[in-house]
Order: sequence, then C-alpha cells, then structure tokens
Amino acid sequence: MPEQGKLADQRTGSHLVAAVLRQELARDASVVVFGEDVGHLGGVFGATRRLNREFGEERVFDTPVSETAFMGMAIGAAQAGLRPVAELMFVDFAGVCFDQIANEMAKNHYMAGGRVRLPLVVRAAVGSIGSAAQHSQVLGATFAHFPGLKVALPGSHGDLQRLLVTAVREDDPVIFLEHKRLLKARVNTLPLDDAVDPGEAVEPAPLGRLRRVRAGTDVTIVTAGWMVQESVQAAGDLATDGISAAVVDLRSLVPLDRDGLAEAAGQAPRLLVVDEDYTTYGMAAEVICTVAEQLGPGGPRMARLGLDVPLPASRILEDEVLPGRRMIQV
Repeated sequence: MPEQGKLADQRTGSHLVAAVLRQELARDASVVVFGEDVGHLGGVFGATRRLNREFGEERVFDTPVSETAFMGMAIGAAQAGLRPVAELMFVDFAGVCFDQIANEMAKNHYMAGGRVRLPLVVRAAVGSIGSAAQHSQVLGATFAHFPGLKVALPGSHGDLQRLLVTAVREDDPVIFLEHKRLLKARVNTLPLDDAVDPGEAVEPAPLGRLRRVRAGTDVTIVTAGWMVQESVQAAGDLATDGISAAVVDLRSLVPLDRDGLAEAAGQAPRLLVVDEDYTTYGMAAEVICTVAEQLGPGGPRMARLGLDVPLPASRILEDEVLPGRRMIQV
C-alpha cells in the first residue's frame, strides 16, 4: 500500500471523494450516483472518476442538463428505496431546482407523516476560485434555513471523506457542500489535513458534533468549510504576535452543535465567527445568537466576518472582499 506521504504528489480532494463513493457503491447496492458529466467525464472536478466504468451505467450515470429533472428523480428514487447521490455541479445552480429542494426534499417526510424516508445526498461544489458571482457562492445558511435538510460543510480532506460516508448512510436528505479549494488541493499540503489513505476504509464521523482544531485562550474563531484552513493559518500568524487563538470547526450547519459551541465560546473572552457565505441572516448570526442565549451577559465579546456583496470577477477585487487569513488578523 502506498505511504500517505507519497500520495501528496498525486492525490487531491477530488480523488478522496471518488474513493469514498467507490467504497459506498461497493458496500451498498442501493447507492446510485448521477448528475451532469459525472459518468463518462468523471465530474467537472474529477470526483467521480472511473466510477462509471467500475459500476456501470445503471449505478453511475450522466443526466440531461436539467437540475429540476434530476433533483426530482433523486427525490423519487430515495422514496422508492434507493440511496441517490446527486451532484449539483455548482451550488449556484440550486436556484434552477429550488422548488424540488425546499418544497419536496425538505418536507416530504414530514408531510407523509413519517411514512416515507429520503436517504439522499446532494453534493455541490461551493466557494470561490475566481469564478465570479454566479459560480462562487456557498449558500450553506440558505439550505440550513429549511427544516428537514441536514447541511454538511467539511473543512478538511479528512472530513470531506468521513462526513461524506455519514451523509450517504443517513436516512434524511443531506446537502453536502464541497469547497472547490478542498477538491483541488493536494493531500497533505493544507494547514489542517487529516486525509484517510484511499486504500483504507473510511469510517463515518457524526454530523452535529464540532471539533476544536486548535487551542487558544485569547479569542475563539468559529468557522466551517475552507475558512477552517484560513483560520488555522491566521491563528498561527497571531501566535507570533502573542495572541492565543483557538479554532473551532462546526463541520455541519444542521445539526448545529449548540452545546459544544457554547462550551468552546466560554473558554476565551472574545469570539470571532468567520464565514465565506453572506453575513446578513447567515451562519454567523446563528452562532452568535446561540452563544448569547446559552451564556448570557457573561459570555464573550462577539464579532463576525463575512461578505454581503456578489463576488466580483476580478481576482484583485475578490481578494478584497473575501474573508480569510489576512482579514482575520486585523
């Protein structure tokens, strides 16, 4: 078996996703994978590479360019007993099929009085890599707003693997948001990287349980997704200035680990929430509200860092508005 260090030369986050899907397809015959270009092409980021050849057209296949059609198909297939993994190429395209997500996927279990289950995963690439306003959003809080949906937002290669296993095995619909930078980054090159060797079995990690990835006593940085990597780097920079910063990775927005969040927030006099999603009515507000409700006036001073503008096409302007390592240190 190749050593983990050697994998850094060739493996990326998309390789890890493909390995997890391969594992789950082999483990459970009810798992099917479909979406635009996931079959013969292997996905726009290569996250379904070679799966079509290994498992055949009936289990890994391309769909027409109609998000409404194949999202509706995923809902029907889940209710009929399959475990669909539907790839929404970019999360921004959710606008095309939002009725299926918000009014069918999120509500059918409830409206059927619990008589049907929807064990399905919607994988979607999120975040900015210089792709401008219509291909760079995160939208985690948008999905989290609807009761009935679980929302995973992994911040490391290891969680990209473990949380995906959990999502595929869940009996409820899971919106699984994969940051493009995580998909493109090579294994063992990130500030926080804990990838499981693709040759080894990947075990699930529970949704709704945050993890503290760095200890600190002056300020607690709470975040999710790619901002975990940015926050770990920023915490290292702050340490050189004598500031001790803890970093907390939420891992999922729904379920939200409210008790763990309050406990982590109470360990430092300041709290900063960093979110690549839109700030207003967003994840940061929910985190701050949770801490305020649980800790009351004796809790930390709190602030949030995010954005409230569409991302510009210019990379220079994008760097000015995106939260990240530089902004966190200010």
